[in-house]
Amino acid sequence: MKLNTIASNMTELNFNGMSVLFSYNTPVAGWDDQGAFRTSTHYSPTTSKHINKYLGGSDVGRKVTQDYIDSIVGENKWKPQKYNSY
Repeated sequence: MKLNTIASNMTELNFNGMSVLFSYNTPVAGWDDQGAFRTSTHYSPTTSKHINKYLGGSDVGRKVTQDYIDSIVGENKWKPQKYNSY
């Protein structure tokens, strides 16, 4: 597993032959064994710019549900854990 900072608020996670782009803290695009993909959910103009920059254009990548992307990264595994303080 490898984490790469691409630009401000853009991070790429590489694991198991896949890559996933995080815009801010949200996984929104990537590459899997079928090629490029992007979320069908619209978040913000900035996140759209991040996706287009990462994939190489606004017409690159198939649209997938956000649930699909969350399932790849195991959404709950990447959320900060809350610890009880004693």
